[in-house]
Amino acid sequence: MSSRIKFFYFDLGKVLLDFDHDIACRQLANILGTTPEIIRQDVFHSGEQWKYERGEITTLDLHNWLCSRYEVEAKLEDIVHAASSIFHPMPDTIELAEQLHAAGHPLGILSNTCDCHWEYCLGKPFPFLTKLFPVHALSFRLGFMKPDLAIYRKAAELCEVPPENIFFVDDRQENIDGAANAGYDAVLFQSAAQLRQELNSRGVRF
Repeated sequence: MSSRIKFFYFDLGKVLLDFDHDIACRQLANILGTTPEIIRQDVFHSGEQWKYERGEITTLDLHNWLCSRYEVEAKLEDIVHAASSIFHPMPDTIELAEQLHAAGHPLGILSNTCDCHWEYCLGKPFPFLTKLFPVHALSFRLGFMKPDLAIYRKAAELCEVPPENIFFVDDRQENIDGAANAGYDAVLFQSAAQLRQELNSRGVRF
């Protein structure tokens, strides 16, 4: 059985890289002289993080806002590192992606993320991101976040493949629903073994 899938998009967080926002809140609180709870409220619950992930504000904008809000003079690199050093690889999914890549399947990242997280992950910690995934459909660059229909349309344009020929895996049901509404073949991530079964059932050889 041959597959009609011509391109494979992977979500980043909780699919290829595990992460914990609580770590960022604690690390930022230490630098800014406040509590993790206040950081979570001010950054995540207020919507500042989502502005950042949509590319509406820059890393420097967020740094200046944090320093002004907490009346401190923190180095930009310290803020960036505190916010970003929260990721750990998920080896089983990465191995699966390596096998897809070795078999000649084109891969990309379709993720809600921000500039400093992406730049951190592109560095020495996770070189596989550029080796295996040459196409990067990222919310802060595209100006939209999953599950907005627009980000899936832009991602399809970016990889130059019709939506009906794109496979997408994500750990959040609302993002899977958004991708399906855009015409993608979308699957909710539960484990690398489950993802392998989903691909095998579609006739993907790797």
